[in-house]
Amino acid sequence: MNKKVAFYTLGCKLNFSETSTIARDFHNEGFERVDFAEKADIYVINTCSVTENADKRFKTIVKQAQKVNPNAFVAAVGCYAQLKPQELADVNGVDLVLGATEKFKITDYLNDLSKNDFGEVHSCEIEEADFYVGSYSIGDRTRAFLKVQDGCDYKCTYCTIPLARGISRSDTMQNVLKNAKEISEQNIKEIVLTGVNIGDYGKGEFGNKKHEHTFLDLVTELDQVAGIERLRISSIEPNLLKNETIDLVSKSRAFVPHFHVPLQSGSNAVLKKMKRRYMRELYVDRVAKIKEVMPHACIGVDVIVGFPGETDEQFLETYNFLVDLDVSYLHVFTYSERDNTEAATMDSVVPNNVRSKRSKMLRGLSVKKRRAFYESQLNTKRTVLFESENKEGYIHGFTENYVKVKAPWNPELVNTLHVVELTHIDEDGLVRFNFQEEKVA
Repeated sequence: MNKKVAFYTLGCKLNFSETSTIARDFHNEGFERVDFAEKADIYVINTCSVTENADKRFKTIVKQAQKVNPNAFVAAVGCYAQLKPQELADVNGVDLVLGATEKFKITDYLNDLSKNDFGEVHSCEIEEADFYVGSYSIGDRTRAFLKVQDGCDYKCTYCTIPLARGISRSDTMQNVLKNAKEISEQNIKEIVLTGVNIGDYGKGEFGNKKHEHTFLDLVTELDQVAGIERLRISSIEPNLLKNETIDLVSKSRAFVPHFHVPLQSGSNAVLKKMKRRYMRELYVDRVAKIKEVMPHACIGVDVIVGFPGETDEQFLETYNFLVDLDVSYLHVFTYSERDNTEAATMDSVVPNNVRSKRSKMLRGLSVKKRRAFYESQLNTKRTVLFESENKEGYIHGFTENYVKVKAPWNPELVNTLHVVELTHIDEDGLVRFNFQEEKVA
């Protein structure tokens, strides 16, 4: 009988793409994949280190696995596993911890799957994470996450990702296009491009620092891959989002009018302390350019509150900056100290209760921003891709510009595209619609 393996992914889209790739390796070794809530012989947890909360959740997830099967082999991989391998190895029930380069060879480390008295650690020096492993997620949902880049050369003072993932490096154009074609052949309608710093695409493509291709080259080539209905760009730095890319998306066959552009702070003084590579004026330019060529585009924003030294005035500068900006929603992160970062040694620490209050204010603003964006889209025709989950009798989907819609559950709608007219906003903040056209794809 085949051994069973289950996976749990914490963190970003990039982690999801890598979990899927690791899962395919297990499948090739004869393992049967089961849900994490089911009994398995091995549980693999792909960890995240971006927030303190992700660290804490790890222990809870290990306990969940042990409750289902106390004798199961538990492996931890991913960013937290690279940064603090011994900390994870010391968690009761963990048998194996693999760092940044070792995680893609996990099946090589599995001998007899018997429980270890102590967690075994295999973790490289991060300088050794200088080669590229391509990944994409498939089979989990109606969209696929396609990894095009890994690592980061930026030195943002709050961030551990360069320590967890190494230098910036890219997949080859040839391999990205091959993976995109493989995904399109699986009847998946949407591909989301993902990486640590995808606007830096091309750096390290053939193991050198010279850019053989740029991010603009990448989106131009992907737009021509037959069979892909939709392409979506995940988070991209404002200084790397060029006018040419925005123009290409506006005229594109497959790229959708949705951008997620990290801001982090609306105060130039705070941006400088964070060692971000732009000032707020550039951010205003990017938003204005997007809206000029795509007035209906959805723009999401990452913002951090409570960074060391952030005064009430600087926070209000951020708040008011965002009030006036034509953006659609916010992802709000409450600053948390991370070991081995410059920010962790800075003075003027913002008290936790103040961080919490600021976070609540921005989350409230995000609700208003999303509502205003949804209202601006009423009485327009959009194309919806329906998801695969039945949530309390409803099916949900997203328009090309990321308006979330709902309809009574109908399994025939799953993974299909339909033109609809957005009619009104429900009490739960989701949009209802009338079908305008039968199935598009």
